[in-house]
Amino acid sequence: MQTNSHASHYQARLPAADGRIHYDDSDHATWQQLIQRQMSTLPNRACDAYLLGLEQLALPHDRIPQLKEINQVLQPASGWQVVQVPALISFDQFFTLLANQQFPVATFIRSQQEIDYLQEPDVFHEIFGHCPMLMQPDFAQFTHCYGKLGLRASPQDRAFLARLYWLTVEFGLIDSSQGIRIYGGGILSSYAETRYCLLGDGLSEPQRKDFALLEVLRTPYRIDIQQPIYYVIDRLETLYQLTRLDLMAEVIKAKRLGLLKPLFPT
Repeated sequence: MQTNSHASHYQARLPAADGRIHYDDSDHATWQQLIQRQMSTLPNRACDAYLLGLEQLALPHDRIPQLKEINQVLQPASGWQVVQVPALISFDQFFTLLANQQFPVATFIRSQQEIDYLQEPDVFHEIFGHCPMLMQPDFAQFTHCYGKLGLRASPQDRAFLARLYWLTVEFGLIDSSQGIRIYGGGILSSYAETRYCLLGDGLSEPQRKDFALLEVLRTPYRIDIQQPIYYVIDRLETLYQLTRLDLMAEVIKAKRLGLLKPLFPT
């Protein structure tokens, strides 16, 4: 989730007169470094739906793709489009775009100094991390309904909805016949977190718990650390089923109960 809650030192690149976004050679080299590293890491870690979507998108490895190229595959398959946005956008913009089946992509790529992690979602995170899952109908429908729900929610309620998004779309895990796999884009675009969420790092082991909506809504998170807890859904249809519930009634319950104790220093 990208919002303007803090200032960004990155600036999104704008389309030129020919309609294309022109990146320099170092930008393309960073994309190539990131995608090749992740492609070697994802086997036996990413879920099948993500890997299928990634195959269908056929992302180039030697350059940053144009958003038009992504839409030529994504829109016919799912009804979704990617749209160019600044480095950070408001909650109102974010929810409006999702409600209209438009996924925001900030058209900049991280610097070499932040190659392993940055707080702002860059073009690699958005395209490589999220777009393959938008090819999957249950995931796409959940994201669409989430946007419509957030658009109507109060600022206080949006904070609870943000936890749902963070612990599913960004950092969600799914059970499968081959074991636990990753579907969250925040993990899939991160070399370190792809390994950490399933294996730990030798020093610490994250918690992995079965998905429980009320608990997820009450779980604090931080954006600047590897996650101390991941919630595991049993199948992608679980996300679609959430759209059939009265989610705002669950938010009211979560507000009444209050947040759980954070699993990180505060």
